[in-house]
Amino acid sequence: MVNISVIGGTRCSDAVYDSAVKIGTLLAGEGAVVICGGLTGVMEGVARGVRSAGGVCIGILPGSDRTSANQYLTAAIPTGIGFARNFLVVRAGDAVIAIDGDHGTASESHFALSEGKPLVLLYREDISDSGGKAGYLFHAGSEEEAVRIAMREAGKTA
Repeated sequence: MVNISVIGGTRCSDAVYDSAVKIGTLLAGEGAVVICGGLTGVMEGVARGVRSAGGVCIGILPGSDRTSANQYLTAAIPTGIGFARNFLVVRAGDAVIAIDGDHGTASESHFALSEGKPLVLLYREDISDSGGKAGYLFHAGSEEEAVRIAMREAGKTA
């Protein structure tokens, strides 16, 4: 079994939300445990997809209140450490999929690269592997490709 972290913004377009749902559904179908930040937007979309496919999605929350979590998570872990939890979300995965997002997603992406985690970008072109370990950054053109790459690379690190 592998853990795949999915990162992305708390606000996103309907198209990006739908993409996150599809990623979650595909990952659950592969038997991955999905880790996310547990809030709205991409995180909610991926958790919704995981739940619809009968999988497991764990949300690592920035605050101390478990009720801030989205309704689709299997489990919510309140940390009370704010955005520092971004590092934990990345660290928990054997590979990371970044879907769209803003500054928080960019910081998580750089955490992934600095930790030597395979990072798959979907709808992002602004991250480079400078400072990270070469060969750990991948660009995907579709949800299926993102999941295929993440599962393949996670198998190498798990």
